[in-house]
Amino acid sequence: MSEPVGLRARKKARTRDAIADAAISLFLARGFDQVSVSDIAAAAEVSKPTLFRYFPTKEDLVLHRFADHNGEAARVVRARRPGTAPIAALHQHFRAGLDRFDPVTGLNDHPEVVAFHRLVFGTPSLAGRLLQYLRDDEDALAAALDPGVRGRLLAAQVIAVQRVLARANWQKIAAGRTARDVHPEAAADTDLAFAQLARATNHL
Repeated sequence: MSEPVGLRARKKARTRDAIADAAISLFLARGFDQVSVSDIAAAAEVSKPTLFRYFPTKEDLVLHRFADHNGEAARVVRARRPGTAPIAALHQHFRAGLDRFDPVTGLNDHPEVVAFHRLVFGTPSLAGRLLQYLRDDEDALAAALDPGVRGRLLAAQVIAVQRVLARANWQKIAAGRTARDVHPEAAADTDLAFAQLARATNHL
């Protein structure tokens, strides 16, 4: 008798999490380039083919955490309240992320989060792969804003602003400051960036 669909899904999720957790632990301990896929498979007690079914590339073993946020900006625009401009909705969403100390905003001082960001930004292949995630976000946001070049231009600016803000926050945390200490500056920088963006785009 076959397993119920829900049970199979839970087993797959547990296997995926176990592989990812093993990979991140090894990468943080040794460095990305010093760990092989075989090392990860052995640590997670799975075969290499099984590992690749869940994560097509070695980089995806790290960046799947960013994949959880893929298309988020587009979803925010589509789900905004009637009468709320897209830029205003995106501004509110990023500010809410700062208030939650969401790692994706760069404003999180948990040691594992800081180490994870250092791993990503300090490894060229990971930083390059992350750009593809950002391009995917840009494409999705452009489609949600406007099908023409106007939407593409605005989406590119929004994604760039979010990237610059998150990187600035992380650099302050990596320098030894606490997230709570940086929060007022991060909020002020966010307000300034989105205000400039709104003016530049005629408050779209």
